[in-house]
Amino acid sequence: MEMIPSFFDSRRGRSVFDPFSSFDFMDPFKVFAPFTSSPNSLVSLENSAFVDTRFDWKETPEAHVFKADLPGLKKEEVKVEIEDDRVLQISGERSVEREDKNDAWHRVERSSGKFLRRFRLPENAKMDQVKASIENGVLTVTVPKEEIQKPDVKAIEISG
Repeated sequence: MEMIPSFFDSRRGRSVFDPFSSFDFMDPFKVFAPFTSSPNSLVSLENSAFVDTRFDWKETPEAHVFKADLPGLKKEEVKVEIEDDRVLQISGERSVEREDKNDAWHRVERSSGKFLRRFRLPENAKMDQVKASIENGVLTVTVPKEEIQKPDVKAIEISG
């Protein structure tokens, strides 16, 4: 008698999903095919960079720091803006490489198109001191923080 049932044993007539059986045939890019296959889809191929642009946001004692990998983009192709309601907006565009009629493309995997990300900043952000730089394909946006003054607490002596 078997103490632990085998989930992958089809001899008993059970058809159970084997998560390891599909690794040889799995194409990770086909997962997104329903979203990129038609021109009227949710995400078109022209805007694929929008989906791929990911940011890190960390808070240090002095500032909020945003970082994104933007390989191949020049600072002229990236725009960092602050809106009145404490929204940091970062956008840009990676142009499609010009095609030569004599070129034969075998694979195109690098994304091109526009991207746009928006972040609502907390109350302690110094909106007038935001700095941005691109170095080695990494965009860094630093938003300094105001020191939140802790209210003075005065102990009140209780009489009685």
